[in-house]
Amino acid sequence: MHAHQHGHSHAHGPGSEDPHDHHADHETRTLAAFRTSTLLNAGLVVVEAGIGLWVGSVALLGDAGHNLSDVLGLMLAWGAARLSVRRPSARHTYGLARSTILAALLNAALLLVACGALAWESIGRFGAPQAVPGLWVSLTALVAFAVNVLSAAPFWRMRKGDANARAAFLHLAADAAVSLAVVLVGGLIALTGWHWLDPVAGLAIAGVIGFSSVSLMRESIELSLDAVPRGMDLGEIRNTLLAVPGVRRVHDLHVWPLSTTVAALTAHLEHDGTRVTDELLAEAQRGIATRFGIHHTTLQFENVGCGTDCAEH
Repeated sequence: MHAHQHGHSHAHGPGSEDPHDHHADHETRTLAAFRTSTLLNAGLVVVEAGIGLWVGSVALLGDAGHNLSDVLGLMLAWGAARLSVRRPSARHTYGLARSTILAALLNAALLLVACGALAWESIGRFGAPQAVPGLWVSLTALVAFAVNVLSAAPFWRMRKGDANARAAFLHLAADAAVSLAVVLVGGLIALTGWHWLDPVAGLAIAGVIGFSSVSLMRESIELSLDAVPRGMDLGEIRNTLLAVPGVRRVHDLHVWPLSTTVAALTAHLEHDGTRVTDELLAEAQRGIATRFGIHHTTLQFENVGCGTDCAEH
C-alpha cells in the first residue's frame, strides 16, 4: 500500500523577498528597456537612411537596414516580454511566459540571417569597392554607435539570466560593433582612399555576430525542448533533495523552463515517515528555492518504495 501526498508552493519564508515580486520587478524593468531601445533604434534608422540617401552612401543605407532588422527583433522580444506577464488562464495554465523562448529562438535566426547578408555583401564588394564619403559616414556612424550603446546598457545586467534579454543585448551590441567599425573605416577611407577596408571590416563583424548567434540559437533550441536550464545541474538538485532529513530516495525528477528566466520542478520523494510531511515539504522547497532559484515546485511524497509502479527517470 502506498501513501502519497502532493505538495506545491512558491516557497519563501517570513521576511524574505516574495519571488513573484522579484519576477514582476524584473519584467517591469525588461519592458521599460525594450520600449526605450526600440524607440531609440527606430529613430536611428530614419536618420541613417535619410543621410545615406542624401550623400549616396551604400554603407550607411546598409547599416540602416541592419538596424531596421534589429528594430524588428526588439519589437518581437518586447512583445514576448509583454505576453510573459499575462496571468494564467484556463487554456494557458502557466501563462504565456514561454513566448520569451520563442522570441529568443526567432531573434537568433534573424541574427544569423543578418550575419549571412552582411558577409555576402562584404564579399561582393571586394571585386568592386564603392567610393563612400568617409567624413559623413564616420559622423553618422558615431551617432549610431552612441545610440546602440545607450540601448544595450539596460540589458547588460539582465542578459545572464534571461535568453530573451540576451538576444536583445546581442542585437544591440552587434549594432554598436558595426557602427564603430564604420566610424573607423570611414575615417581611414577618408584619409587613405583604401576602399577595400569596408568589406574587410564587414567580414570581421559578420564572424563575431555569427559566433554569438550560434551560441544563442543552441541555447534557445535547448530551452524550447524543455532541457534543464543552463547553470542548473540535475545531480546537484537531486543531492539537495536527498540532503533533507527524512528523504530516503528521489525519483521522477524533472526540471524544465517556463520562460527564459523561470524554471519549474517536479519530483517524487520517498521519506522514512519520521517527520511531518508539511515540514518536509517546506524544507525541501526552501532548499531548492534558495540554492537554485526555482520557486515553482511540485513534490509527491511516498512513505514506502514504489517498486515497479514508478519507472526510474
